[in-house]
Amino acid sequence: MTAQESATDARRTGRAGGWTALTVDVLLVIAFAAIGRASHDSDVWAGLGQTAWPFLAGLGIGWLVTRAWRAPSSPVRTGLGVWAITVGGGMLLRWVSGQGTALPFVIVASLTLLIALVGWRVIVVVVRRVRRR
Repeated sequence: MTAQESATDARRTGRAGGWTALTVDVLLVIAFAAIGRASHDSDVWAGLGQTAWPFLAGLGIGWLVTRAWRAPSSPVRTGLGVWAITVGGGMLLRWVSGQGTALPFVIVASLTLLIALVGWRVIVVVVRRVRRR
């Protein structure tokens, strides 16, 4: 493989990796909202959109601000920024829209989304390092 072919392949993989990473993030935020609704004996499907949208909007903003598509699986460069903006933006949008932002919820949401949005990226990095050996 020539250097040019290798660079082209890396760009293709990066784009595909970015879409995959965004999809994983979106699914994790939706799962977070669904589990939260289920844990409060709420109708998961009826209110899932209402619960998830502030965090999905925060996630979108986080992806734009961090330019996550440039290093989609980086736990520090991308994961921490996306997580912080998802939580901060999500809580701000919940507050503005009259949804709850009680301190225990903020703590649980912050920790859960940290584990989800940064955790899968840490796993990817570890797996890649193990495979290189």
